[in-house]
Amino acid sequence: MVFADRIQFAFTVMFHYLFPIITMGLGFFIAVFSTLHIVTGEEGYHQAAEFWARIFAIAFAAGVVTGIPLEFEFGANWSQFSAFGGGLFGQVLPLEGVYAFFLESGFLGLFLFGRSRIGRIGQWLAGLGVAVGSLLSGYFITAANAWMQHPVGYRLGPHGKPVLASFWRVVFNPYAGWMYAHVISGALLAGSFIVGSIGAFYLLAGRCQHFGRNCVRAGVIGAVVFSLLQIFPTGDIAGRDVARYQPIKLATMEGQFKTEPEAPLAILGMPDSRHGRLLDPVRAPGLLSFLAYGSFSAPVRGLDSYPRDLWPPVDLTYYAYHIMVGLGTVFIAIALVGGLLLYLGRLERSRWYLWILMLTLPFPFIANEAGWVVTEVGRQPWLVYGLLRTSAGVSPNVSTGEVIFTTLGFAGLYLLLGLLFLLLAGKVIHRGIEGEKEAPHPHHAAMPSPEPPRA
Repeated sequence: MVFADRIQFAFTVMFHYLFPIITMGLGFFIAVFSTLHIVTGEEGYHQAAEFWARIFAIAFAAGVVTGIPLEFEFGANWSQFSAFGGGLFGQVLPLEGVYAFFLESGFLGLFLFGRSRIGRIGQWLAGLGVAVGSLLSGYFITAANAWMQHPVGYRLGPHGKPVLASFWRVVFNPYAGWMYAHVISGALLAGSFIVGSIGAFYLLAGRCQHFGRNCVRAGVIGAVVFSLLQIFPTGDIAGRDVARYQPIKLATMEGQFKTEPEAPLAILGMPDSRHGRLLDPVRAPGLLSFLAYGSFSAPVRGLDSYPRDLWPPVDLTYYAYHIMVGLGTVFIAIALVGGLLLYLGRLERSRWYLWILMLTLPFPFIANEAGWVVTEVGRQPWLVYGLLRTSAGVSPNVSTGEVIFTTLGFAGLYLLLGLLFLLLAGKVIHRGIEGEKEAPHPHHAAMPSPEPPRA
């Protein structure tokens, strides 16, 4: 029963999160291109902002549709959890719906359809509102999750049930701040690669060259900034929060089975949970101690310090973490190479790099999803850390068969919805920027014109 409920929620929430990644990432670039249009007066930036607003709108609609079932799952499959903690984490979920959702959707409508009524400045402000709304939406969801990771702002009432003691402590949970910064920088990194990848597609196809150049440049600059922010300070301090509040998660992420000072950082290796060891490890001595506690000699508690029934699923957490970190390292390399090419003035002419940039498109989504797998799976066996186990949060009157049946239904519907999203977004991309002349393909342009026959 618990396994079926977890599979359904994991599937639905991971599919849903694909779309907030897009909206949080693209909302920022809509604001950037709108601002550049106001500052420079160049119409190309306005066209870029409107293009990405259309993609944003499609992703926003898909995110709304796929997010609604999650609310029902709280009540249907996780009623014990909702009854236990709904009075606390439920304080911030309505803020996401009432404030961020309506702010985001309202400004999006003004941006797409209100230029003739509100003018250039009004549309620019609407573009900023889209970005602010998407970022606020991300914070409130992160704050709700942060309460499950590090419950604060409560007192224990009758039957050991937490009761709200401080609304502001729940909203401004100390665990939420750097967690949110890391989540947002990951979404903005994905947005950078989305913008850069589609721009690279146009340049390689010999279409919408001015738009493609603007997008590639903006995407590469964004990728440089946000790929580095993913490491420091957001990743570094968020990792220290994990070490402080959830040390067992840290040990699981790093495959640290034994408690030891000068703990090494596992760069590679395969966890063997049965025997409590890491197979064929490649380690950096003392680096885990330094990253977690600021000292190369600091002791790091391993999984051997905890009862096995408190261990998270080691293999899944460990591999998801290393996928996230490995892809993040690749993103830094790609971004820095692009930044160098941009500095040298060779970015748009380096077709080999444009191919790499275009083909990178799906991987930021994988990295973001892997990061959330680490966050959620690494918290197990707790639903609310230290207060409520996952097994105690499910609904007692919902059968396993019902959960399996509805999961299959979700799978079919989400397949159709995913195809519809790709169709609509593909149609926008295929249409390109209206009014921009097509440039000849570079290979065709390089061919000499035939000489007229001699008499």
